Amino acid sequence: MAESFATREIDVRTGSHETVYDLTRECESFLRDVAQGRDGLLNVFTPHATMGVALLETGAGSDEDLLSALHDLLPADDRWRHKHGSPGHGRDHVLPALVPPHATLPVIGGELALGTWQSVCLVDTNKDNVNRQVRLSFLG
Repeated sequence: MAESFATREIDVRTGSHETVYDLTRECESFLRDVAQGRDGLLNVFTPHATMGVALLETGAGSDEDLLSALHDLLPADDRWRHKHGSPGHGRDHVLPALVPPHATLPVIGGELALGTWQSVCLVDTNKDNVNRQVRLSFLG
């Protein structure tokens, strides 16, 4: 079977507060359009220096727990050398070292093969940039 590649950039508005944004529906919609029942890989990539992609359960408190843990690890205070933007913005530039700006996920029969409670999420602690882009790419 010949492999094919499809990609799409989508715009996401994460808002002016720290957030975990569930991107799963957008990923599933993209795969319905391009995977055509094939097995392959979905790559989710965000071209931002202050945002990450994570797999986690949402809606049961884990998303808030993640933001809380990031506050403990990366306090929004004046310790950061990177000084532009909101107070503590330097921490946002360290975030992608802990929550990488990409994830590659299995696609089976044209559908995202996530675990029962897994969601594909954007993790955005940068309150200064409310408009984001995400690149979805399917190889299959």
